[in-house]
Amino acid sequence: MQGVLEEALERVRGEPTRLTVAGRTDTGVHARGQVASHAGSPAPARSLNGVLPRDVRVVASDPVPEGFDARRDARTRLYRYRVLARAAASPFEHGRALHWSGPLDRALLERCAALVAGSHDFTAFTPTQTDHVRFERDVVRSEWLEGGPDVLEYWIEADTFMRHMVRILVGTMLGVCAGRMDVDGFAALLTGRPREEAGDTAPPHGLCLEAVRY
Repeated sequence: MQGVLEEALERVRGEPTRLTVAGRTDTGVHARGQVASHAGSPAPARSLNGVLPRDVRVVASDPVPEGFDARRDARTRLYRYRVLARAAASPFEHGRALHWSGPLDRALLERCAALVAGSHDFTAFTPTQTDHVRFERDVVRSEWLEGGPDVLEYWIEADTFMRHMVRILVGTMLGVCAGRMDVDGFAALLTGRPREEAGDTAPPHGLCLEAVRY
């Protein structure tokens, strides 16, 4: 998305424009509340939307105080992961939710989510090959909520996130429901255990960056 927006900005502003985005997203991950900043005066949102592809839209484009940095100045980021829990897949949730046809115990999911809140070492929830040098994160919200018929949504808000962190958390919680690990084993992962002890990485299409707080 960043490259697409930079191309649109260059077309509208007539000069190369480098963006700083608040939250980096993997290919296939959605972003409803992404925030980006750049030097110079803003381009009108209507003009940018006129040259952007249909799956990318600018909601607002406004001036900010000098020195504002969308990534550095963000206090927290909020993500949501959607799971469709039923035997049959849904064409309406295709590309927006992970289809999970196995047993799903919400009580187990909620117990795991409650453990995630707070400050922990999330080494187990990011790839082994990484550029991260700090693995502690402060999670201020972690909960499963109903997102519609047969849909559960995992909401998590933290100061910053590591690569694949939310997707591995979800994949591991689903693994608890599948009997591959118990809740105590999940809790142990939050003490800095190695990546191979956690569960699978959930696919990207169920994940969405919902908001950035300043």
